[in-house]
Amino acid sequence: MVTASTFSDLLEAIKDQEVLEAITRSILTSLSAATISFIFGTPLAYLLARKNIRGKRLIEGIIDLPIMIPHPVIGIAILSLAAKESFLGNFLHEVGIQLMGTYTGIITVLTFVGLPFYVNTVKAGFSSIPVRLEYVSRSLGASAWQSFFHITLPLSWRHIILGMIMCTARAISEFGAIVVVAYHPMTAPVLIYERFTAYGLKYSRPVAVWLILISLLLFISMRFLAGLKKR
Repeated sequence: MVTASTFSDLLEAIKDQEVLEAITRSILTSLSAATISFIFGTPLAYLLARKNIRGKRLIEGIIDLPIMIPHPVIGIAILSLAAKESFLGNFLHEVGIQLMGTYTGIITVLTFVGLPFYVNTVKAGFSSIPVRLEYVSRSLGASAWQSFFHITLPLSWRHIILGMIMCTARAISEFGAIVVVAYHPMTAPVLIYERFTAYGLKYSRPVAVWLILISLLLFISMRFLAGLKKR
């Protein structure tokens, strides 16, 4: 992929304002999805790792569902939920939130497809930490929240970063659900598809190469951060 495009092709592609905006949009919305997954997925992962709650297997199955179902179906499902005929859609309409063709829609889709990867990775991290460490902390007078924030969370930090990497990687590559919910504004995969169908391989490949290189740099940086946390 990298060597098939000439330097002039790559330079011309990266100077294209539309390409820059699409790649930037993909990265920012994917990182936003990873941040949302961190906020809401961390307590969920802890609950699944530590508690034997009723219906736990059903909850885990629902979390994993976006991994298995076709991605255009995800887009259709999200639009169905956001339709004015539904309770949620009516509420969103009343407060002025629109999903179709908006950044909100893109981030919603990316969070939906990336959350399972974050939750499963962080759940494995929490499960690997001996629960007796939390018990010792509690016996010394710490509350459950203090034990979580001062013992469990720091020990799971590498898994949390890895989970965010997995979520970002999954989100940045999403195409099928995005074209249903928000073809415009275009993310990088949608732009690559559009240029391929309109102009062929010559004009789509340089954009794909830039997305590969920038994504690689992003993920190496995040893994480097995870390595620093380990040391």
